[in-house]
Amino acid sequence: MTGLAGVLLAIAAVCAAIDWVAVRNEHRPVEYVFKPLTLVMLTATALALDPFDGTVRTWFVIALVLSLVGDVFLMLPKDRFIPGLVAFLLAHIAYVVGMVVSGLDPLAVVAGLAVIAAAGATMGQRVIIGVRRTAPGMLGPVMAYMGVISAMVVCAVGTGRALTIAGALFFYASDALIAWGRFVAPKPWGRLAVMVTYHVGQALLVLSLI
Repeated sequence: MTGLAGVLLAIAAVCAAIDWVAVRNEHRPVEYVFKPLTLVMLTATALALDPFDGTVRTWFVIALVLSLVGDVFLMLPKDRFIPGLVAFLLAHIAYVVGMVVSGLDPLAVVAGLAVIAAAGATMGQRVIIGVRRTAPGMLGPVMAYMGVISAMVVCAVGTGRALTIAGALFFYASDALIAWGRFVAPKPWGRLAVMVTYHVGQALLVLSLI
């Protein structure tokens, strides 16, 4: 990691921590600044790294920028869930392309499919039931999103790179918490857990570029 990348990553960590405190205390004005600023700093970190593959970094940077767009949509006072969902769906597609470019091991892909099948049979099934009950009109978009993020996790496992796998799993956990809170059973600690797992996942994906 370059010195500049290390400094930018440290700034991103501070921004994320401030955002977590703001989420915990329901201080929205602070969230509006530090939630997107965290992604800006992580994107800058990715650009400052000395990556193992420049093309992979390009796709990951695209994914980070799309994630930033999704963050902005989802934090606005008026519900922009569908635009946010689309932005993150495109972000996951960009991550998938980057992971495929980095190279996938067929046996590891099979292992990834097994992990996703287990998650789908448990949590995924509950989320789909919840969507049908509370927002049936969103079933199609939600299922499409679940398919894309599942593909991202499968491809991450397929790379065989520990940081890529960990980042994808944290990201998956964050999205699963969002879906659970929105369609199944909201939890008082849900928003904080979503942000912590989300920022950790994105940071690990950035570090996986080294």
